[in-house]
Amino acid sequence: MMVLPKVYVALDCQTQEEADNLVSKLPAGKVGLKVGKELFTAIGPDWVKKQVAQGFSVFLDLKFHDIPNTVAKAVTSAAKMGVDIVNVHASGGTEMMSAAKDALKPFEKPPLLIAVTVLTSMSDADLAEVGIQLTAEQQVLKLAKLAHQSGLDGVVCSAQEAKMLKSSIGTSFKLVTPGIRPANSAAGDQKRVMTPAEAIEAGVDYMVIGRPITQAGDPTAAITEILSSIGE
Repeated sequence: MMVLPKVYVALDCQTQEEADNLVSKLPAGKVGLKVGKELFTAIGPDWVKKQVAQGFSVFLDLKFHDIPNTVAKAVTSAAKMGVDIVNVHASGGTEMMSAAKDALKPFEKPPLLIAVTVLTSMSDADLAEVGIQLTAEQQVLKLAKLAHQSGLDGVVCSAQEAKMLKSSIGTSFKLVTPGIRPANSAAGDQKRVMTPAEAIEAGVDYMVIGRPITQAGDPTAAITEILSSIGE
């Protein structure tokens, strides 16, 4: 199994200049890059390939959710870019997730394929609004089990659900968590948050951290402090 960095920095940028400036302050090998819809839509796959070539592990966070054939082709394209983690929405169902997993079988070193369960910005009330009568925690567990049945490597979840998922599904099932905030930083728009040390203790495998690093006066120092807090 490939060894990936514990921390992925969320590159919430809209221009290549902004992204390049931020990446220049980050240590390749020690942290990975999380490229989401905002940045990918702005500057595309060539920029991602360049970061991979420069030694960065990339989590391509595009949350594919479509008919099975389309999602299978999308994750194939992601794998060809050389990214290490790619994700789909678990709410797309087992047929879609299984098709995505099967599409990665021809690759010698396929990326981790993980599923998004419930967005960390969503509360129980938000779920009820769209017709889901389960609590956020119950829905996370239901979708995580579907992802596991479909052969996926893990899920994106809140760190607060990590212990439940590890005990219910097993320790080899990877957990990737946004909403991680060092003790001295603001929660922002995340509703279910945890510190890096708490997250690792709860069983989180990889954490996505944005503003506490990207908006720090010294991003490198912020990373060093976070890595030391989790014994890296």
